[in-house]
Amino acid sequence: MEKRHSEIRILKEIAELLNEGTEVQGILSEVLTKLLHVTGLSSGWIFLIEPDGKYVLAAKENLPPALSRNECKPMCTGDCWCIDRYNNGRLHKAINIIECKRIETALLEKRNDTNGLTHHATVPLRAGDEKFGILNVGAPDKTHFEPEELALLESIAFQIGTALKRIKLTEVEQETALTAERNRLARDLHDSVNQLLFSLSLTARGGAEIAKEADLKETFLYIQDLAQEALSEMRALIWQLRPRGLENGLTSALNGYGEMLGLTLQTEVNGVISLPGKVEEALWRIGQEALANCKKHSGQTNVELSLSIERHKVIMVIADCGSGFNYDGKQGRIPSLGLKSMKDRTESLNGEFVLQTSPQKGTKIRITIPI
Repeated sequence: MEKRHSEIRILKEIAELLNEGTEVQGILSEVLTKLLHVTGLSSGWIFLIEPDGKYVLAAKENLPPALSRNECKPMCTGDCWCIDRYNNGRLHKAINIIECKRIETALLEKRNDTNGLTHHATVPLRAGDEKFGILNVGAPDKTHFEPEELALLESIAFQIGTALKRIKLTEVEQETALTAERNRLARDLHDSVNQLLFSLSLTARGGAEIAKEADLKETFLYIQDLAQEALSEMRALIWQLRPRGLENGLTSALNGYGEMLGLTLQTEVNGVISLPGKVEEALWRIGQEALANCKKHSGQTNVELSLSIERHKVIMVIADCGSGFNYDGKQGRIPSLGLKSMKDRTESLNGEFVLQTSPQKGTKIRITIPI
């Protein structure tokens, strides 16, 4: 009876941590620390695993030196039996004991500082049919977990999976709210500032037509030019806040944006697929920045845009035949904030950003993102 009460207390304390948390890395570390403390186990780690099999060490506690050296490099590279079993769909519940391939490799390489840890229990993190990763726990010289221990680990893993699902849904809700706010701001800008700039342009034009003095006429024309330029910038900002036409597809939106900038796009599309929301949003923002750069710096109005779908990846290429600039890709330094923003957006989705340019030979960017 006392043991049962202890398990209930453990589940309650961990549930409270998970219910209060909103940041994945933080709550996983706290829960892992609490789990090891109340169960008497010494080491634990959590892998979050993407649908494509890529994994990240999201939390760790008291790893032996053989696994924690070089900023936990032995845990962040290569494969292992527990992850392979998870990716193959053969890990459905807590596994009693799995011999650890990473520890075995450490022993073979004579990195003997494993603190007596040779095996670990593995539990999948899931909520319903959705999987998020695995929880591994162990202790020195422990080679067996009792059924009650595995049941407790499964309960905690289910709690973790449910919390990860909740956080994921919260992030989606926040993105939806952010989109709604951007749309509201775009409407306000269009209905107020945009109209004021248009009125200013018309007023300046009228003033130039009735002015008799050359200096006064020139001043009105200058004000008109400034108003037109500001109006163009405002329309571009509204497009960025509310991508009208994105509901009809990425290429349709980019063609519309290019037309608004006064560019002529030659578009080529290969393959048809419904892109994930984050990928489509990233390509849209990257495309906007690239087209704006073409307008400002290339000296050309013709731009080539291609979008293609290949094996589990989308490739977008935007190129112009304009003035170009000096750039040495081997040095790895991105010459402008806009280009760096495109590179950062691409790499945030595990993609590849390639820039090719030289003076008077145009500029081409190639974005490859896994899907």
